[in-house]
Amino acid sequence: MLDNSDAFIALLGGIGALEEVFQIAFWAQLNIHHKPIGLLNVDGFFNKLLSFLDQAGEENLIPHSALQIFIFALTVEELIDKLEDFVYESNPVAAQIDWSGSFFVFWFH
Repeated sequence: MLDNSDAFIALLGGIGALEEVFQIAFWAQLNIHHKPIGLLNVDGFFNKLLSFLDQAGEENLIPHSALQIFIFALTVEELIDKLEDFVYESNPVAAQIDWSGSFFVFWFH
């Protein structure tokens, strides 16, 4: 999925959808990709998530380089336009990380 996409779009969803969104965001923070995550904010569904992300950024819990990939829009047309116009602003610290040839192993106890 990561290699074959230019962006990611999340629609209304629950915990599983949010887990996927934040995993993709975490990979961006690790400098694995620089692709935007579009959130279609139908009827303000993601308003509280947007407020949370804004607050976490203001309190320096999440860096701007990690937050910039989140793209919110009210309509499909607006979201597509914003995704097409997205330009990633590099994080100098994250840019030094090289994950090529690496693999991830996750397990749960």
